Amino acid sequence: MRAPQPPEPERAAEVRRRFGEEARSGRPDLVTLCLLVGAAGDGALDDAGMDAAQIELDRLAGQVPFRPGGPRAWALALSELLGGRYGFHGSPGDYQRLESSLLHEVLRRRRGLPILLSVVWMEIARRAGAPVYGVALPGHFVVGFGSQEFGAQEFGAQEFGAQGSGPLEGQVLADPFDGGRLLTGGDAELLVAGATGAALDPSMLTPAAPLDVVLRVLNNIRAWAAARPEQSDVSLWAVELSLLLPSHPARLRYEHAQLLVRRGDFLRGAAELDAYAEVVEGVDPSAGERVRGQAREARAMLN
Repeated sequence: MRAPQPPEPERAAEVRRRFGEEARSGRPDLVTLCLLVGAAGDGALDDAGMDAAQIELDRLAGQVPFRPGGPRAWALALSELLGGRYGFHGSPGDYQRLESSLLHEVLRRRRGLPILLSVVWMEIARRAGAPVYGVALPGHFVVGFGSQEFGAQEFGAQEFGAQGSGPLEGQVLADPFDGGRLLTGGDAELLVAGATGAALDPSMLTPAAPLDVVLRVLNNIRAWAAARPEQSDVSLWAVELSLLLPSHPARLRYEHAQLLVRRGDFLRGAAELDAYAEVVEGVDPSAGERVRGQAREARAMLN
């Protein structure tokens, strides 16, 4: 299936402007930012479509039982509603689709990557009044219920409240990609070991900030597009949105410049290469000079 097509230039510029404003606001809204990512990638998503996505989240939140109990009861309620009744989940094939990283499509298809499914869970749970937050395990995003500080303070291989008792009952982890399965400490360790080969560190259980979640979503989109050279337009808008975030890796400017040159925008690409060279020269003068050489080569392509 063909990937969604980006919007026309005027609409794309408007989406970038709104994304930048929201990202730099005092309290950036995760859903708004994710929907703007969707609008940057799918020209069919207009403001009415974004409003419809918000209404769908409200509708689903209205079906969550009223204050079901502690963290485990919240997790089970969301699992039964979203994973069971509505079938939100993921599969390996979802990694091959751009739609799996676009929130409005995840709401429509009820399929997606772990991080987008977690955004759906978090927002529905938040609107229903649950103590919920995202947990950015390496390679696999999950959802936490309960105390947001608990995981960083106390850690072990016991169950994360899965049986409603024990030293970790203050925090419950659920995996929306697996339909909302509640995770034990051993499960979380296996997820991290499978992704990195390393052990699970307590710091990995702390809540993920909204802007960090958005950057990770954009990183997934960039990775999807990087494996498909014909999708350089997707790489470009994903990088440009990433650069609008208040905090982002400096090397993204280099990636942006390379994309511009590859797509034939030699002057803009050369200017970006020069700007990146200024950043790296103070740390590595030889690397800065290499980048300036690439800028000269880009300008020479105009001849």
